[in-house]
Amino acid sequence: MPLSRYGVAVGTFHEFRRDPTHDFGHWYHGHLSLDTTAGLFESALDVDAPSSVGVSYRLVDDLMVADIPTLQGLTAGFHPLDSTPASGALDYARSPLLRDSSWFDKARETSRRIEQTVRRPSTGAPVFHPTAGDVVAKWLTSLRRRMAHRLPSTAPCRPGPRIFPWVSSNGDNALDVLVPHLAGAARIYVFGQKVATKNIVHDVHCNQGDPPGTQWYPENGIWQDGAVMCQGTDGRVVVWQIKFNTQSLHTDDDGHPI
Repeated sequence: MPLSRYGVAVGTFHEFRRDPTHDFGHWYHGHLSLDTTAGLFESALDVDAPSSVGVSYRLVDDLMVADIPTLQGLTAGFHPLDSTPASGALDYARSPLLRDSSWFDKARETSRRIEQTVRRPSTGAPVFHPTAGDVVAKWLTSLRRRMAHRLPSTAPCRPGPRIFPWVSSNGDNALDVLVPHLAGAARIYVFGQKVATKNIVHDVHCNQGDPPGTQWYPENGIWQDGAVMCQGTDGRVVVWQIKFNTQSLHTDDDGHPI
């Protein structure tokens, strides 16, 4: 069944550390702790996995506090979220906050379908990874960011096409992108599933699109994806996303891959 304790922990930065060793191509995590009125909340961030699985990351960095009014109203602590668009929940495939420009979304999905048809991956094998389109998107995003830095922080417009590339994670590169946004954040939101009896949030990654036959398939669902969202003191908001390469972002209403 879909995640039963999905929600978001809201707080301020307390500590960040990495696993003490990193054997590349194996499970590897960052560990983020938040201060909240309900005590310390901890989370483990999956950023590397065996090559038979693989991980990719993405950073959406053109948002402002006005884009997250529901989340802005939440107090510090953990809040269960209904798996619906109105609750503040995230969905990698459906959230307007996370969507690329529509033309690029369609082009990317068409490219992936063609590639998967040609490669015919076996069940449980990686079906998702950054493509040539993501390389182009990375260049366009770099250009857009340079333009954005020339605008005042309250500028209402977002220059250029809205495209955010997926990047292959070797573990540290995914964490290197996140860390600069943590310590200076006014508020941090960690989306995922709370451990029943502890102040721990796990599943801080995509939680849909796992293939049939895997142990995670029954937990597929829409509007229950994990991520780390950082709200800066200047009102800017970034969302750091993680997904396993065996997961698809082309899913049905139950979160299962199509």
